[in-house]
Amino acid sequence: MSRAEKTAVYPGSFDPITLGHDDIVRRSLKLVDRVIVAVAETASQSKSSLFDLEERVAILERVYEDEPRVTISSFEGLLVDFARTSAAPIIIRGLRAVSDFEYEFQMALMNRSLWPQIEVIFMTPDNRYTFLSSSLVREVARLKGDVTAFVPPIVLEAMVARIGPSVAGG
Repeated sequence: MSRAEKTAVYPGSFDPITLGHDDIVRRSLKLVDRVIVAVAETASQSKSSLFDLEERVAILERVYEDEPRVTISSFEGLLVDFARTSAAPIIIRGLRAVSDFEYEFQMALMNRSLWPQIEVIFMTPDNRYTFLSSSLVREVARLKGDVTAFVPPIVLEAMVARIGPSVAGG
């Protein structure tokens, strides 16, 4: 008897993707067969954005070019609609701190009310990354701080090209 492939969506702005995000994506593959990293379009409208939507998608494609079970896609609108049309009845959400839980719990309940078949899995990143967020990494980079320990090498390359060598300790 063969089982159906389990596909999950891991949504976010990923501006930029951090090692905490990467940790969750790669560990998710222990639970599901395929992960769709879904890049939210709304973040590209923000003045504090570092990369636009197309750049974020391209960076993520390079980060996961070694992992055929990870695909990258952008979306706009309701996450639950994207998940449904992608045949992905599982949403992966990262929790860094207890303060994240209330919001994420509300979103999970709303998504389930919109599509009762959806399941949400909450994951915590490795302890080394619990403090990391894209906005914190952007802020450190904009202030010319070294973000080498917080992002994948491909992301660091893109940040150096955008901001300068100071973000890589140079």
